[in-house]
Amino acid sequence: MTKTLKMFGLGHCSTCQKAQTALEEHGWTVEFHDVQKEPLSTEERQRMAGEFGEKIINRASLTWRGMSDEEKQADPVQMMGAKPSVMKRPAIIAADLRLLGWTANVKRALGVPA
Repeated sequence: MTKTLKMFGLGHCSTCQKAQTALEEHGWTVEFHDVQKEPLSTEERQRMAGEFGEKIINRASLTWRGMSDEEKQADPVQMMGAKPSVMKRPAIIAADLRLLGWTANVKRALGVPA
């Protein structure tokens, strides 16, 4: 059985790179989507915001810290459209799993040793 997942992030993000490598080493086929090079459509951003909620926005990121107070008040869908790098990453969709980041819990959920 092939295990396939979709990963959304940035190609130059070291965490995304580590996650992709580890997943592939543990039998996953990773469909990687670089949200900087191929911005998500409004519908895709709405779906991501619906599936992940407010957590889809990385409020600890350099992008977030560099945003104005007005920009920070925007709807997450608009925010990810204007600044794709503000999205928490990696965002992983695997069957019925919706996972954010590359934490011990995410690794455990995907069968990757922490």
